[in-house]
Amino acid sequence: MQASRIQGVQDPREGKKSHGPAKRQRKTQKLSVAYEASDDEKGEGAKLPEAPGWEPPDWQQQLVNIRTMRSGKDAPVDQLGAEHCFDPSAPPKVRRYQVLLSLMLSSQTKDQVTAGAMERLRARGLTVDSILQTDDSTLGALIYPVGFWRSKVKFIKQTSAILQQRYGGDIPSSVAELVALPGVGPKMAHLAMAVAWGAVSGIAVDTHVHRIANRLGWTKTATKSPEKTRAALEAWLPRELWSEINGLLVGFGQQTCLPIHPRCHTCLNRSLCPAARSRGGP
Repeated sequence: MQASRIQGVQDPREGKKSHGPAKRQRKTQKLSVAYEASDDEKGEGAKLPEAPGWEPPDWQQQLVNIRTMRSGKDAPVDQLGAEHCFDPSAPPKVRRYQVLLSLMLSSQTKDQVTAGAMERLRARGLTVDSILQTDDSTLGALIYPVGFWRSKVKFIKQTSAILQQRYGGDIPSSVAELVALPGVGPKMAHLAMAVAWGAVSGIAVDTHVHRIANRLGWTKTATKSPEKTRAALEAWLPRELWSEINGLLVGFGQQTCLPIHPRCHTCLNRSLCPAARSRGGP
């Protein structure tokens, strides 16, 4: 700093003895000195170690154990999930539409029931146009007994009309546009991005993932909704694991970590799970 002040005093005298080019050079030097100082400060800030983020204890071993328990891939979601409900021989945009429709039907519905409804719809040729040409009573009969089937008839018709008018019969390729569709929630949107578009946009959290994440202590504090659970998980879980978590935990919830009377005695995580320990162990 002292050298800079001396240079600042001397510059006017030197300027009287020098011509224009020398003045321009000195101005460049001043700018250079200021830039270097600012850059140094930024560099020092970038080198500061970041505070370690929160992560649940034992989560890596818990994950390994769940993978082991799920190695058979024999839960309903493994054969009847959204990635198994579309016609693989259909054109790409028809396949994507069928994925979205299966996700809309799956809300509050068992995979077996959703798969049955999709099979009946596909037998009639499941496209945006065919759905819009189907009257409400026929569509209701085809999707019954999925949960809230009357509301879903309305949502499917409204969404199909939007897809035809705005997207040429295809589905949107962003979460924001997907959740704007009638009857499409965040979980469906993230799964649609993964299955239909092959893009990892976030963790799809349904009731199974929400329940299990809280039981395992994978949220820093207890969460009251799937969306809060999603935010809590995405805050610490490495992104490369996001695409795996939904299918892994949904199947685990269907077979072992049941909503009522979970089978803790058969679970490899029984000694690592806070919920199991609170129930007194095996």
